[in-house]
Amino acid sequence: MLDAAIVERLFRECEAGEGYRLKVDLEKQTVTTPGGEVLAFEVDGGRKHRLLNGLDDIGLTLLQADKIKAYEERRKLDAPWLFA
Repeated sequence: MLDAAIVERLFRECEAGEGYRLKVDLEKQTVTTPGGEVLAFEVDGGRKHRLLNGLDDIGLTLLQADKIKAYEERRKLDAPWLFA
């Protein structure tokens, strides 16, 4: 998140001329303007992890595949009638 006033300023600068480009570095959590100004922004740690690793809800779930499989195996032993 960036301060609303900064975002408004960036939009004005962008509209003022063609070819305006911002560099966004998610790892460092910075936005760099064409003039070299570096602006820090905040991002939720979980969201940052997901974006950097290309994970959606399914991808996050699949990271737990070993734990899910172990749970399912235990469940088969505890309640075999559910798996008949």
